Amino acid sequence: MIFAITTITLMKIRVLFLLFTILISCKTKEKTVQDQDTPVETVLKPTPAKPAGPISEDSLDIMIGQMILVGLNDRTVLPANDSFRKELREGKIGSVILFEKNISRTKSAETLKKLIADLQSESPIPLFVTIDEEGGRVHRLKEKYGFVKMPSAQYLGNLDNPDSTLYYTRNLAKQLNDLGINLNFAPDVDLGINKANPVIYKVGRSYSADPEVVTRQALLSIEGHHDHGVKTILKHFPGHGSSSVDSHLGIVDVTNQWKIMELWPYRDIIRSGKCDAVMTAHIINCHLDTACLPATLSKPVITGMLRNLLQFDGVVFSDDMQMNAISKNFGLENAIKLSINAGVDILLFGNNVHLEDRISASQIHAIIKKLVKKGEIKESRIEESYRRIMALKNKTVTNE
Repeated sequence: MIFAITTITLMKIRVLFLLFTILISCKTKEKTVQDQDTPVETVLKPTPAKPAGPISEDSLDIMIGQMILVGLNDRTVLPANDSFRKELREGKIGSVILFEKNISRTKSAETLKKLIADLQSESPIPLFVTIDEEGGRVHRLKEKYGFVKMPSAQYLGNLDNPDSTLYYTRNLAKQLNDLGINLNFAPDVDLGINKANPVIYKVGRSYSADPEVVTRQALLSIEGHHDHGVKTILKHFPGHGSSSVDSHLGIVDVTNQWKIMELWPYRDIIRSGKCDAVMTAHIINCHLDTACLPATLSKPVITGMLRNLLQFDGVVFSDDMQMNAISKNFGLENAIKLSINAGVDILLFGNNVHLEDRISASQIHAIIKKLVKKGEIKESRIEESYRRIMALKNKTVTNE
């Protein structure tokens, strides 16, 4: 028993030492980064929002709405009397996500473009219109619907050819922009270090097990997207590559598998100034959070590591809050409270669940507002997320 306790303690000390090394590395690079005209926000520590006074009811409603990202259920069009229009007009929705089921089987591009335009026309604040377009197996806009080919990250990482990555990514990003999709849940910067991983390595979602290759490829992907004005999201923080279970199905504990180098792509891309946003993982690592909460719900991971240690003050998206790792273990209201207090800015509810388990933006909005009114989430925390979200919505991304 003494030996077991000592071994666990040593592992924790080792992790803390390595995290300290990252911090020192970030600090020693700070002046160099500034000298290279990197945007200031990538090198400064996050500064909490400081509201001048009590937030009005209208303002609070608007800010909460911007934190909500929902799926469209089975819609391929938006009828005139659709209740979704009302939620958009009321500012209950800040972002939407598209899936393959939202693509019409006929006149696919034309119909999808009209759907997106109709959504934007109802929203008082321009929406983030998002999609999972990594390529390969995670490819909604398939060739059979008349869209462009997009190979997997694994294919591009094996080639490790900048021209190939830029060619495919620029074609994809141009198509996204033409349709009205302005934010892509890509690139995936998980390291392919566990070849038995059913949700990353086995389905070709990782560029490489080498963090340098992953960083290089991800930066090329970001460049290709930015060339056509499309923003990107790095995922799944702090690293899903070492897992052996799919978090769509249940709890994923990587305490004994996770490696510190899974942070390197985040560190280096954040330092480059090219990181638009980050998505969290529903993974547990008891060395990083002794409460053993999934990263999405963990303040030590989101605020402590991502914001303070890696100095990222941009928008943090949750992975889908309806995945079993969260929904079956923490309860809806508790999960919402924990994630926002952890530092998540936008909560994703894809509604890719049974009909009885689907949730509307109005219901999510009401839960968040109730938690604020009860004092379980501070108003300043809502304002902080709103500031980040609006900064990203107003950010111009281009390499010209």
